[in-house]
Amino acid sequence: MKSRILAMTVASMGVIALAACNSPAETPAPADATAIETPMAPAAPAGASMVGGVAMSPTDTIVTNAAKAPNLTTLVSAVQAAGLAETLGGTGPFTVFAPDNAAFEKVPVATRTALMAPAGKADLTEILTYHVVPGRLTAADLTTQAQANGGKVELTTVEGDTLTANVNADGSVTLTDQKGGTSRVTQADVMQSNGVVHVIDTVVMPD
Repeated sequence: MKSRILAMTVASMGVIALAACNSPAETPAPADATAIETPMAPAAPAGASMVGGVAMSPTDTIVTNAAKAPNLTTLVSAVQAAGLAETLGGTGPFTVFAPDNAAFEKVPVATRTALMAPAGKADLTEILTYHVVPGRLTAADLTTQAQANGGKVELTTVEGDTLTANVNADGSVTLTDQKGGTSRVTQADVMQSNGVVHVIDTVVMPD
């Protein structure tokens, strides 16, 4: 009897072993591709505007922010050539009408070359400071002042001449310079720690 039970036990163990050998090997489940973490781009600071696809931090100065913007490289080079970086990086506040690269390209090449040369520093400084108004003037400020004055407001620039801001029916702002040339504000209210920048599409010229 005992030998019979032993034989049955051995046979059962053989069946179990055979079943284990015939079972397919377990392979680890493929990793979920969606679970792979990718680095997150740093969030733009609160209140930041995008200029040229880059965030302009409202806690940085006009000069620091402008240096980040790929569409303001000509302006930055001009500010450096005129020796105005320290001034525009100061306390302010300033309102800057900032010509983008396309605006500078409207100026004849020979004129741009002459202005960027050491001999043209005085003229370059005069032109650049004509784009700067003391104080912090937002688009809403310009609109309020213009509405009280028949739709336009004359701004006294750091250069000393006046620049006329016209607020159009659609709320956009057009600048008229001393020579009668006009420029359009393409992006308003880029806030800075020491003022505000309004990007424009044409370089304005003093008298």
